[in-house]
Amino acid sequence: GLNVYYSTQDSGIPDSNRIFHGWLDAHYDPVANLYTFTSCVALADLHGDGENKLVVGDLGTGLCNMKLKVYRGTGLLSENTLLDLPTGLVSFLMEQHEPRTPAVAVASGPFIYVYKNLRPYFKFTLPPLEVNPLEQDLWSQAKEDMIDPMSLKEMLESIRDKADIPLSARSLRFLMLDLQEMVTFVNLHKEQPIRRQTVITCINTLKKNMADEDAVSCLVIGTESKDVYVLDPEAFTILSKMTLPSVPTLMDVTGQFDVEFRITVACRDGNIYILRRDSPKPKYCIELSSHPVGLVRIGKNVVVGCAQETLHGYTQKGKKLWTTYLPAPVTTMGLMDLPCRGFQAVLVALSNCEVIIKTPVRDHTLIICFGRYGREDGTLIMTTKGNRILYAFIHFIGYVLLICVLYCCVAMHRAFQMDLSRLRLAAARAYVKALESSLTPMSASLSEPLKMNAVVQGLGPSFKLTLNIQNTAASRPVMNLAICFLYDEKLYSMRTAFFKIPLLVPGLNYPIDTFVECLSDKGISDIIKVFVLREGKSAPLLTAHINMPVSEGLALN
Repeated sequence: GLNVYYSTQDSGIPDSNRIFHGWLDAHYDPVANLYTFTSCVALADLHGDGENKLVVGDLGTGLCNMKLKVYRGTGLLSENTLLDLPTGLVSFLMEQHEPRTPAVAVASGPFIYVYKNLRPYFKFTLPPLEVNPLEQDLWSQAKEDMIDPMSLKEMLESIRDKADIPLSARSLRFLMLDLQEMVTFVNLHKEQPIRRQTVITCINTLKKNMADEDAVSCLVIGTESKDVYVLDPEAFTILSKMTLPSVPTLMDVTGQFDVEFRITVACRDGNIYILRRDSPKPKYCIELSSHPVGLVRIGKNVVVGCAQETLHGYTQKGKKLWTTYLPAPVTTMGLMDLPCRGFQAVLVALSNCEVIIKTPVRDHTLIICFGRYGREDGTLIMTTKGNRILYAFIHFIGYVLLICVLYCCVAMHRAFQMDLSRLRLAAARAYVKALESSLTPMSASLSEPLKMNAVVQGLGPSFKLTLNIQNTAASRPVMNLAICFLYDEKLYSMRTAFFKIPLLVPGLNYPIDTFVECLSDKGISDIIKVFVLREGKSAPLLTAHINMPVSEGLALN
């Protein structure tokens, strides 16, 4: 079912001991059939219109109908089919290009599926693991019919019990078969090379080099092989690899990759490890009395929910600060962050239906997510386990609660005026930034009123770049101008990167052509900056950022 509830309380942000009871039933959909967890939910402005959408990785029945769903308000906006069960979902900005719309990364098995504009864009595959050489030799003997299936089983069992490198999935599957199935299995797989592939257990994001909210972010992934990878947001290459003593299950990331960062990871061994920059192994370790079920960072402190109905607070160096005993087990945790009010809190969902606030549904919470939804800054989204459960298919029919605080008329008017002021301030800042950097399509100079646009032609690796420049003055010609290009020389080369512009007669369009050669075959692209300069002036009259397309010529050849 899909339910939307609004609080009738008029007390602003609740404190940690407040429980809300007054709810208005705003929406109900008994066939929502949403089955997901906190790690597979995100809020993102997918279309750059200032309205955040709810992105959900729906697990379906657990065997089929896995989908990437996008909600707008209380309605389903779109959905895409997923090939396997999602283990995590994040939204992140992968480039500086305009419009600044985030991409969505879905972790599933050994893959990360990246969606841009809700369409498949890229698939990243985890690097394969090292194969046990003894196992490799045994399967080579089986390929040459030099060993019988029973002997192969005995040797593989010996390797499994003693070897440092685990067996591949093929060998583990072979050891589960009976004698009659072994012969068929060996004949079917002996010609294929052995591969050992890990899977993703958790995913998060890390700012690349700036702490701004709209800064480019790297992907951080934890794997079943006890490794943590940091991926480049554009080329999706591995920037850093760190190793943990156990398999990561929960992850919290803060900082910038190029400056300093901390990755706080809860693992299956019941410990929490803290990774730092330039350290391939954990810097600090927090030993817990029971297994962690929730992990949230607030400032420089870490809050951990444990299986023994307790909540612990630690410093980022592992020093214990406090412990709170809870009335019921923790089901999930989340961060409540309202920068506009300078307020932060930890949301703890309990199995007795409490989440700081008392939910009107008599069932415990599966996922919890707080942030901007639509145009409302403070929205709490929860999915609860319903009364109907098909255990055969692990199918949950749950609820989605969108909880917003309703203010009185005076508070609503003040909030509207504040939002309007923020909009005006953001527009003014963007306009000033455009004028200062000459990023507008028209020059603001009265003596050189120019207009320019660019056209890129070709599939690659050779592109034709045409700049159309026009003098918009009424009668005055413009002269002594030049054009300069700035680009990544490792990715592109140009026949002419600087040349002078002839005298520009008012009203006429002057096409200026040049050619760009793509030097990379990795399927990546970048921005080429164009500067229109005037002799004797240091600031450019016009600046254009050209988003080059991905070269397809090398793939076609």
